[in-house]
Amino acid sequence: MLQHLNAAEFQKTKLLQGQYDNKQLNNIKQQIESLESQLDDVQAQIRVKSPEYAKLTQSNKFDELVLTLPQIQQLVLDDNTLLLEYSLGEERSFLWAVSKKSITSYELPKGTDIEAAALAFKKELLEKQNSAAIPVSGMKLSQMILAPVANQLKQKRLLVVGDGALQTIPFTVLPIPGSSKGNTPAPLLVQNEIVTLPSASSIAVLRNELKKRRPLAPKTIAVLAFPVFSSDDERLKKIPRPRNAQSRDSESRGSELDNQIDECVNLGSLKYTETEANNILSLELNSTKKFSALGFAASVSTVVKPDLSQYQIVHFATHGCVSEKNPQLSKLVLSRFDEKGDNIDGNLNLNKIYNLNLPVELVTLSACKTGLGKNVQGEGLVGLTRGFMYAGAKRVVVSLWSVNDLTTATLMQTFYKKMLQEHQNPVAAMRAAQLEMWNSGKAPYYWAAFTIQGEWQ
Repeated sequence: MLQHLNAAEFQKTKLLQGQYDNKQLNNIKQQIESLESQLDDVQAQIRVKSPEYAKLTQSNKFDELVLTLPQIQQLVLDDNTLLLEYSLGEERSFLWAVSKKSITSYELPKGTDIEAAALAFKKELLEKQNSAAIPVSGMKLSQMILAPVANQLKQKRLLVVGDGALQTIPFTVLPIPGSSKGNTPAPLLVQNEIVTLPSASSIAVLRNELKKRRPLAPKTIAVLAFPVFSSDDERLKKIPRPRNAQSRDSESRGSELDNQIDECVNLGSLKYTETEANNILSLELNSTKKFSALGFAASVSTVVKPDLSQYQIVHFATHGCVSEKNPQLSKLVLSRFDEKGDNIDGNLNLNKIYNLNLPVELVTLSACKTGLGKNVQGEGLVGLTRGFMYAGAKRVVVSLWSVNDLTTATLMQTFYKKMLQEHQNPVAAMRAAQLEMWNSGKAPYYWAAFTIQGEWQ
């Protein structure tokens, strides 16, 4: 059934890239909707029959927090780590702060107030692209959700399990409670490492799975970047131009699928992803330990081959498209043409990701909104992140909004330098890279979108 859905999605993409009428489009959309409905039914059965799948994709985080608190303290936390778990409610909300030896609960404002403050904070972050100052709205949100636990935050690694809109904001940029001096509050990033999780128990599940896997992969890094999206790409000059193809350089790496025919059809070339890839690959001096798949080679067929499991890090620099209504439609977009100019399926959909074998140390999704998805009660956000974790990734770097092509390339180069040359772990390396951009006066819009989910050790 997944093959049929993938084939239908590919046919829709081909249709939208060329000439079509409404009848043809409606037919293919109805076919996709029918397949999605059938797939939902099948997945419901799988969740019942496959406990491991259910643990990762359906863990009821609040039940597990109550029922397995000693296990979480023993198996997940250490002396330098604090779990912050939020639950937004109609009348009031709650925060549980869990350390290795204690648990403290705090009553917070009602969920609608926190949601409104979180959305206002994110909106201001996206609008103030020329200001390095922490948005004023961040102070209000910080007072709501961090001030109550301020005395426990200092110098701790924070594991954040958000709820509702709190899953879509960067905690790194929230002002440290009480840090404001005039109009220059310090962001939480200055004093804390921050990791986001779908649930507290997901780390225990991942660690249990990691015990079953092979030792550290022998090779270092594989990079897929700069795919060929449209027939008017310079690399395909001899290919006839479709009626509705557009030539443009996109300054961001993704779009939303909801409420539109499909914005992921006419995609602009991401020229800086080639620079990003080459800069990252240059940091690994041993040519036998790195793999480059640029242009035509940055394809779905490359991803599904078993070769990528031989690398510790897999990096994607491309367009990301997120559907918050149906996670199965969320995807990374890879090359849609091969070297012969033939149209190929470039959609690395969520259902394909679930079937990958990627027991790697890190997957980086250097694209737009890859950390978003459908908010499912009791599960958190279901999207690309969850797919790569299920495929075996120990941790995943994702983004919370449409990221800038040029500055993302700069951030990623610093991030990988910290890891590959200075031997920092990914969480520490991302924090160091983001601190460099913050200290250089770059607006949070350019660096704060990226967050790490998964294992921090």
